[in-house]
Amino acid sequence: MGYRILADLVVLAHFGFIVFVLLGGLLAFRCRWIPWLHVPAVAWGGFIEVSGRICPLTPLENSLRRAGGLNNYSQSFIEHYIVPVVYPAELTREIQIVIGFVLIGLNVVIYGYLAWRRSKRFLE
Repeated sequence: MGYRILADLVVLAHFGFIVFVLLGGLLAFRCRWIPWLHVPAVAWGGFIEVSGRICPLTPLENSLRRAGGLNNYSQSFIEHYIVPVVYPAELTREIQIVIGFVLIGLNVVIYGYLAWRRSKRFLE
């Protein structure tokens, strides 16, 4: 049971990281220190998606599930609702590359706008 809980926590952390990578740049409008965490997270997320590598959280989760004697996902809330978002069945290599570039492009736009807004204030 303990390994299953740890595996569920890894999935939640993975999901939280994905949300942070995708939308964390918006937090930079409120907190000036966020880019120091967010930009490396975006670089990592973009690298993982574009290169087709596997995030280290995935094998960690799988090893915790195996250690807990689980082969397949059961239908807990996390596994039913969160896991399909983190690991969609339709994910192909092409979709993964598009996701990587959309992720990077979205954050370039957010940080570009933020830099423009700050430079505009600086010049006034």
